[in-house]
Amino acid sequence: MHITLAQLNYHIGNFDVNYQKMADAVAVAKSEGSDLIIFGELATTGYPPRDFLEFPDFIARSNEVLDKLKALSTDIGIIVGAPSVNPKVEGKDLFNSAYFFYQKETQRVHHKALLPTYDIFDEYRYFEPNYDFGLVEFKGKKIALTVCEDIWNIGNENPLYPVCPLDEMLPMGPDFIINVSASPFTVMHAEERKQIVKDNVNRYKVPMFYVNHVGAQTEILFDGGSIVAGANGNIYKELPYFEEAIETIDLDDVMSSNQDNAQTDDNLREMHDAIVMGVRDYFGKLGFKTAVLGLSGGIDSAVTAALAARALGGENVRGILMPSQYSSDHSVADAEQLAKNLGMPYDIIPIKPMYDAFETALAPAFEGTEFNVTEENIQARIRGLLNMAISNKFGNILLNTSNKSEMAVGYGTLYGDLCGGLSVIGDVYKTDVFRLARYINKDGEVIPNNSITKPPSAELRPNQKDSDSLPDYDILDEILFEYIENRKGPSEIIEMGHDEALVKRILRLVNINEFKRYQTAPTLRVSRKSFGMGRRMPIVAKYLS
Repeated sequence: MHITLAQLNYHIGNFDVNYQKMADAVAVAKSEGSDLIIFGELATTGYPPRDFLEFPDFIARSNEVLDKLKALSTDIGIIVGAPSVNPKVEGKDLFNSAYFFYQKETQRVHHKALLPTYDIFDEYRYFEPNYDFGLVEFKGKKIALTVCEDIWNIGNENPLYPVCPLDEMLPMGPDFIINVSASPFTVMHAEERKQIVKDNVNRYKVPMFYVNHVGAQTEILFDGGSIVAGANGNIYKELPYFEEAIETIDLDDVMSSNQDNAQTDDNLREMHDAIVMGVRDYFGKLGFKTAVLGLSGGIDSAVTAALAARALGGENVRGILMPSQYSSDHSVADAEQLAKNLGMPYDIIPIKPMYDAFETALAPAFEGTEFNVTEENIQARIRGLLNMAISNKFGNILLNTSNKSEMAVGYGTLYGDLCGGLSVIGDVYKTDVFRLARYINKDGEVIPNNSITKPPSAELRPNQKDSDSLPDYDILDEILFEYIENRKGPSEIIEMGHDEALVKRILRLVNINEFKRYQTAPTLRVSRKSFGMGRRMPIVAKYLS
């Protein structure tokens, strides 16, 4: 039996495009003599469709795609993920299902049993869980159909769920397992995913065909990496990361192979490639081609510009240099050199005349006060205003350049440097921004070395450095990681050897600046606990305040 894995980049709600991608893949599979083609979870709609699932018309459009795919199933089996209507009065209106079509007939509709509600997932909001398990027979083989999370409760050891779907199906004697999935990217997740697949085949001693999405859906990134694993626990085939792929596999070859052909993971390369893909898809799926961002000569804007240039082409990324009276000469020179290295158009707009006008206008109201963060924020907001003006005038999307460390502790100005339609590195800690900069420069200097080596500074007052307000980023990021990603409280972090006063100050900064993060741009997700839909915190709360 020949089985085709179709790892595709879907567009939420773009039913015509999603269908055409799948129809083209079916044509490829037929030309290769394939018996069966597999698409991903909720492939008809794109994942996650979220509250679009509450629109009857949305479900009807998905069903139209299913009807057209069924019509293509002459002489080839087609497995595709889609929502299906729950015919019962009880429970949710929908199931998250995998349809099996063959010879223009529906052979089986299998529903997802395990509905995740953690991190970015909220499936129980929309779907009813499945408790009816069975196999589908196809060309003399018995197939166990599963949907994404269904393989993540091995032996019923996951305390989140009351049932292990494959434990229910194994006594029925499946010849192989198919998993249609939409498994988002985070750093390290590819390794975890491969291990889950291996753990399943080692337990059940049957091969598995695992098909994932690729591409970005706003802030959620899918890396692909679809997997074929043999009954011996080896990875027979792993499809590429961050690109569409259609691959036909001979089941007999999978059964007889003793090789492990898993890709070697490189977390830094994958983070880089994920962000580039995220920027490219955000613009492409929204129908935009050009970006604008402020270039300060610092490392954050430099890394953001370099990633955007790789996604969109340097000629489509416009840099705005906005020096103030506190900007150093080398900051402007570094920003200009970066723009030239990337082939970016750029403008230089000094902000001192505008700042002086604000200072004059506010002088009566500010009489008797001293220069403080207010005047610093005025400069940041002038820059935000200029960036937005260019964005509005020329139809560019403004890219936010803040990193996760700054976002965490509120080291940014609302309606100033926090402006933007997309946060490119808002889920990348400052220490990782430095690593990304060096990775970008691995084949030659793209980001000026001075932008990497000079002490970070907002340059909003004389001789300002980030270290005036924040601890060293190595220390800050470790504390932030334990609090945000690992959900450790202050006492646990202090027990790790960190200074008590520092820990309490940092955690308090994180909590009191939640209101800023509620008002910032969508952030490309590369960690397992990003700001945005994956981390839901109250603004008004007493904990650690």
